[in-house]
Amino acid sequence: MADLLLELLSEEIPARMQAQAAKDLQRLVTDKLAALDLAAEASEAYVTPRRLTLVVQGLPARQPDRTVEVKGPRVGAPEQALAGFLRSAGLASIEACEQRDTGKGVFYFAVNKVLGRPVIDVLAEVIAEAMDQLPWPKSMRWAGHDVRWVRPLHNILALMIDDAGSTVVPVSWALDRANGGSETLLANDRTRGHRFLAPDEFTVTGFADYRAKLAERFVVLDAAERKARILEEGAKLASAQGLVVKPDPGLLDEVAGLVEWPVVRMGAIEPKFMDLPAEVLTTSMRTHQKYFAVETRDGVLAPYFIVVGNMVTRDGGKQMVAGNERVLRARLSDAQFFWELDKKTPLASYAGRLKERIFHAKLGTVEDKVARMALLAETLCPFVADAEPRAARRVVQLAKADLSSTMVGEFPELQGIMGRYLARVQGEPADIADAIAQHYSPVGAADSVPVAPLGIVVSIADKFDSLVGFFAIDEKPTGSKDPYALRRAALGIIRIVLENGLRLPIRTLVARAHALLPTGGSYASATGVADALVEFFADRLKVYLRDQGIRHDLVSAVFAQGGRDDDLVQLVARARALEGFLAADDGANLLIAYRRAFKISQIEEKKDGTLYRDPVDTAKLVQDEEFALAGSLDRIAALANGRLAAEDFVGAMAELAKLRLTVDAFFDRVTVNAEDRDLRINRLRLLAQIWTTLNQVADFSKIEG
Repeated sequence: MADLLLELLSEEIPARMQAQAAKDLQRLVTDKLAALDLAAEASEAYVTPRRLTLVVQGLPARQPDRTVEVKGPRVGAPEQALAGFLRSAGLASIEACEQRDTGKGVFYFAVNKVLGRPVIDVLAEVIAEAMDQLPWPKSMRWAGHDVRWVRPLHNILALMIDDAGSTVVPVSWALDRANGGSETLLANDRTRGHRFLAPDEFTVTGFADYRAKLAERFVVLDAAERKARILEEGAKLASAQGLVVKPDPGLLDEVAGLVEWPVVRMGAIEPKFMDLPAEVLTTSMRTHQKYFAVETRDGVLAPYFIVVGNMVTRDGGKQMVAGNERVLRARLSDAQFFWELDKKTPLASYAGRLKERIFHAKLGTVEDKVARMALLAETLCPFVADAEPRAARRVVQLAKADLSSTMVGEFPELQGIMGRYLARVQGEPADIADAIAQHYSPVGAADSVPVAPLGIVVSIADKFDSLVGFFAIDEKPTGSKDPYALRRAALGIIRIVLENGLRLPIRTLVARAHALLPTGGSYASATGVADALVEFFADRLKVYLRDQGIRHDLVSAVFAQGGRDDDLVQLVARARALEGFLAADDGANLLIAYRRAFKISQIEEKKDGTLYRDPVDTAKLVQDEEFALAGSLDRIAALANGRLAAEDFVGAMAELAKLRLTVDAFFDRVTVNAEDRDLRINRLRLLAQIWTTLNQVADFSKIEG
């Protein structure tokens, strides 16, 4: 068995691309090897700012020999066809082929035995192909070469390690292919350490040797180890001041992708800046400087920050800390100036500037959007307990105003947040100020949803206006593209509705939002937009419920049943009841009976070219089992309907479960396809009644498994 060590050394790879690039390299190489009968026992990928590293373990020494068969023309085919086949198969004579009767005639078959190649030869080709196919989000050319890579690639370390030792895999990667590859990177057994602390080349003989030598040369190969070191050293520094580092997994991932040798230091924030809103401080530190915020154990922002460098310095990092404090001081001075300036201007007066901001060329200005949101919010108030229309209008009037403030102009991430601060310092009630900030929520899967009435109403109004507007002008998300974040908006509404238990009629709201669109525009019809949006919500709901553990086919079954397909709370309740029903023996067995009845109905109706959906003729029932089933169906359908009308979906399922014994007895003792024509038709109607009765709660034909 053999192992592979591969390292691609380049200029700094953007942190946001690193993890996916490592996964892609691992996938490409191992999949290609497996397709060539060289499946590995294990593989691991690593990434630092400058290097992608892949370790593949347990490779066979060579490919197994295999037999390749190629089907040729029929025996007796024209000479021209035979000659072409022999050329493509690499054979000199047709006598070298086998003749086989395939059942559709006798054909020639070329049977070649292909000898397996040594793994090192295969690796050279596979690595070069994987490098060509690595899907970078953005790539570049450099130094006049025509090949593309995320950043200039400097070296390829590729070693095959087996019992005989290590051997360089002969990878060749041309940099200037248009010129025939006169400049080519050739793999070797060398690499370099930290760019500044240990830049000299060194050789390696295997992965353990490689990893150890990198560590000696100030490179921590494993990103998880770099993150652990940042957390541990940051916690020590904060703890020395009786403080803690504010958790920030996203920033930790990014910073670990910026350094090969994390050096953690603590800096201080001048006290005069601590009067700024906490979000201003943390955004200035996090977004622009990649600093970690430090808090008291009670969660109050402390006048310190954690900075992570990539250099060991003789002064213990004093200059690094001083430099970062100086940069932060300049940014916070600007923020302080903006904050004092913004406070002097009434928030409502900022709203007047929204007419200068285009929301979309076909949907008007942000001021137009705000006007639509106000009317839509009034429509929503009756569906949200304690939502007062006048207060909702006030929130809408101020919700987008901070977009024109200087602070949001400098820190766009603070939209809504600055609106809340300005509203509070300018005397607006707390519920209105809070709703201004909450109307953007949820901004991600980890973000909380609004729970206060005003926040709920304005958040839904904002998202509904965007969804209806962009669907009406045919700017719907396509494939992986969603430039207006409409999937996030729909998922946000779903979360707000479900987590607050709101009974919103989506089609009614779509019609209202559609009627508010700017006059004179060319829009899809309100009905068309409603149908498209209900389907859009259904798809998003499936994703949301899948994360909650509910099967997607159950959601499809509930949606396919029709009825109130725009009441998300009711749909989810039905899906959960269906899940519980099928988890029990009676439900699972009834599903089997449903499928049997449905399949027989489909086959017989197709064969006869007619539908057997008319009511059962009780005068033509013969056997006891027929009488029992017909009676049960009528009685239980009525009971289930009553439960459904009361939205007792669990109760409706329980009623349906009572059908199991009579359905089983019917299938055991009654012959559906009786020789008597009238008897057969009546029994087929009885079968149809079984599955139409069950379909009252969900389309069981959509259920998988």
